[in-house]
Amino acid sequence: MAETKEKEKWYGVYRVIRFLVWLFYPKLKPEGTENLPDEPCVIVGNHTQMNGPIIGELYGPGKHYIWCAGEMMHWDEVAEYAFRDFWSQKPGWTHPFYRLLARLITPLSVVIFNNAHTVPVYHDVRLRNTYRISMELLEQGNSMIIFPERDEHYNNIVCAFQDRFIDLARFYYKKTGKALQFVPVYNAPMLKRVVYGRPIRFDPAAPIDEERARICRYLQDEITAIARALPRHVVVPYRNIPKKDYPYNT
Repeated sequence: MAETKEKEKWYGVYRVIRFLVWLFYPKLKPEGTENLPDEPCVIVGNHTQMNGPIIGELYGPGKHYIWCAGEMMHWDEVAEYAFRDFWSQKPGWTHPFYRLLARLITPLSVVIFNNAHTVPVYHDVRLRNTYRISMELLEQGNSMIIFPERDEHYNNIVCAFQDRFIDLARFYYKKTGKALQFVPVYNAPMLKRVVYGRPIRFDPAAPIDEERARICRYLQDEITAIARALPRHVVVPYRNIPKKDYPYNT
């Protein structure tokens, strides 16, 4: 009983935080929603630093869950991961400040990521749990939202994608006989838009290595094409670089 009340308390705190974020975060306009399938799918977007997960939580279509770094859910892992992933590219003289900030956000991170619609993602043997949880949620009619960029240049719009999230479609097909669709989405906080592109369907007959490459290439190029078709604007990049270095879409 005490444990249940404790969980309810922290969920209540999360709901307050979510409301405040919704209240103060710029209101975005979803476009291209006609491209979303009438079935569970995997929505793949540009990370845009912290904006991607916020946009996914507030504006994700239908029933959905977001893949997030599992380290952000554990009290003893948040600070090191947050500094390394968010702020390690800042000038060296600022690192002590950002290390302190990483520790200060730990309670907030644990509350948010353990109560939002998230699926923890790891890069070790725990990845099996990521697939298992995701499969269960897909079978319940939920879609997955994934931001797979890694710190490797692709173009001025997106970084290159990690490709193992494609394996989710392989496991899903083996269990259900259904071929998942992957939907590209371009998050443009500077334009206050979220634009969905045309989906691509997993081909279970093709070798998985080829499918990883084919689908990732399509998603990266489609997100890029969406961005470049929009009016000229500043792109919020994956890397946490100085704002003066943010690229334009054209």
